[in-house]
Amino acid sequence: MNIVNKRYLALVVAAALGLSACGSDGKDGQDGEDGAPGLPSPPPTVGVSEVTSIEVIDHVIADGVISFEFQALNENGIAIDGLKKAETKFAAKTEKGIVLSRAGAGTNGGYGTFDATLDSNPEGASLTLNDAGNYSFVMPMENLSAGDEGIVWLRVGGAKDSGIARSLPLVVSKPENIHTTTTQTCQSCHVNYAEGTRRHASYTAINVDGETDLVAGCLVCHNNVSRADENGGYATNTLQKIGHINHQKFERDFEATNCYTCHAEPVINTSVTGNGCTDCHSAGTVDLANFAADADFDVREMHAIKSSIVERQVTRNNHRTETSNLYWDADVTWPDTSVGAVCTDLSLYEVVDETETQLNIGELYADHTLTYAGAYIHGYDSENNTITGRAIGRGSEQYVEREDGTRSICFPELLEFEGSDGTDFKSGNFIASTRVTFGLGEQDSDAAGYTGVSLTGYSEVVSTDYFEIDVATTAPSFAVESGYTRRHAVTSDSCTTCHNSENNYHKNGSYQAGGLDCVACHNNGQNRSAGQSAPGFGPMVHSMHWGVGSVDDNGDSNSATKLNADNCVACHADGIDLYAVPNQYILARAFHEGKRGLMASPITANCFACHSNEQALNHMKQHGGEIDAVADPLWYKTKTGESCATCHDTGKTFGVEKYHVFER
Repeated sequence: MNIVNKRYLALVVAAALGLSACGSDGKDGQDGEDGAPGLPSPPPTVGVSEVTSIEVIDHVIADGVISFEFQALNENGIAIDGLKKAETKFAAKTEKGIVLSRAGAGTNGGYGTFDATLDSNPEGASLTLNDAGNYSFVMPMENLSAGDEGIVWLRVGGAKDSGIARSLPLVVSKPENIHTTTTQTCQSCHVNYAEGTRRHASYTAINVDGETDLVAGCLVCHNNVSRADENGGYATNTLQKIGHINHQKFERDFEATNCYTCHAEPVINTSVTGNGCTDCHSAGTVDLANFAADADFDVREMHAIKSSIVERQVTRNNHRTETSNLYWDADVTWPDTSVGAVCTDLSLYEVVDETETQLNIGELYADHTLTYAGAYIHGYDSENNTITGRAIGRGSEQYVEREDGTRSICFPELLEFEGSDGTDFKSGNFIASTRVTFGLGEQDSDAAGYTGVSLTGYSEVVSTDYFEIDVATTAPSFAVESGYTRRHAVTSDSCTTCHNSENNYHKNGSYQAGGLDCVACHNNGQNRSAGQSAPGFGPMVHSMHWGVGSVDDNGDSNSATKLNADNCVACHADGIDLYAVPNQYILARAFHEGKRGLMASPITANCFACHSNEQALNHMKQHGGEIDAVADPLWYKTKTGESCATCHDTGKTFGVEKYHVFER
């Protein structure tokens, strides 16, 4: 097989023909005799490099040998002279998949390194400088035959004391359809594996176009056949074992059987006792003998059905809810009063094709199709689009089942806020949030959640004269002010990329829409201590993934920490605008102590969730940040003194993007 990259070859041919305009001294070539062309000056070269790149001109697979012609360039694109080291691997395509035999065993593929600084090299191996950074590299491989297909891998540079940097591994060529995962699916979580701290990060490969080819680069060594098997591959851990086994506990609420997370292409396996299946299904765990597979069978679909992923998707896609605005219902009575109640209505609809049917929530709750259908009423600050806390007593609600199937969730009173001067503040803006949960399985004690689907809705923002009247004699009124909005700086699939099972932390939670449903409870107005971070949605997420809250009782960090802690693009795909963060306190518990009655400035609270040492906190405090200020009852109308955006907003000299990854 002879593969030529003509784009690269043209550069070398041009140089050989003397098509360069000038020599290194800026003059034309020397004059020859009259009528004869001048001799071209050689192009410039360098003997050292901080970055080495390879441009492959040609590679040939022959019986017992593989050879390359390539050009080595430094970080400025200048040809490198004096290259002393080159290494190559050929992982063969076999009936069992990609296999690279270990030296001295097996019959598949081969590998070898030539290093001129060493006393001995493989017999017949050579690295020859042709001209101006153009090299020929020959490596004997006894198991190689002309016409073999496989992954061709090349790397140069890095010889001891040579001053020439080792290049990135280069996947020179590979057969089509040899792997069903992609760089994009891997790096949706790992973001940029080469810049991370995971094993073999420096072995992250690129292709001849300079694009990352993560999967093929890993597959060269972590073959489809284990080293432990007869005629096995290079590494003991196969690539499918790394994916199937090592990722089973990748993240809380990550469904290992959701093959679509990693496998962007169809997974066809006609041998259920072969690669992939036996990683998880060992003898006795599944009736492999009665499992019928064929060339048209995509195992992704089978696993999605088996793990109820399809059922959950259908449930979510075929249902929607409506949340009514607040209203006063004088007919709702309580044991000690008949004054009435503030209510919101929750309606549930099934949508199939173009037909919409309203369902009866009470009946579905009675037969356990639904495990939850409830609501909360929140104070709302329209200036900063902020939930200011729950305006209801915990556990004070009652449910009223309506004839049309709607459930009304009613509360005996709204709570008022006391201002910092001791006077009552008559909060006039409120919203309702509702949630309905389908229970699609038994409670999962390990996940402390349910294998269900939750749908969350918000009402419009209303104002009311509730606090200005005697509700015993006059019914309060509620006027619509605006639709509910909330600044949300993450993308809709930020959470579900990893948390795809919906076996979530709370039976009523949801990872959809970037966790927007979580804000009903984890908002700026409720000082929970999730992830030991205390306030708000942002600090909680930062802490539970990368901060102090990411460490469990055994001292183990969760998998997000083991990725790159600065890979903010995994959630913030559109970047960060610190000036868009409202200059408004959020309620807080003292970090790591849980004390109530405190408030924090928002950017500081988010940053401190990860940057929690004393020096970092002092820096934030010096610029107006706070994490443990005494809470003003009207905290959401109190302006902070933090000036973080002045130096750290995107584009500034010390912008957050300089120290965190916001691009893929």
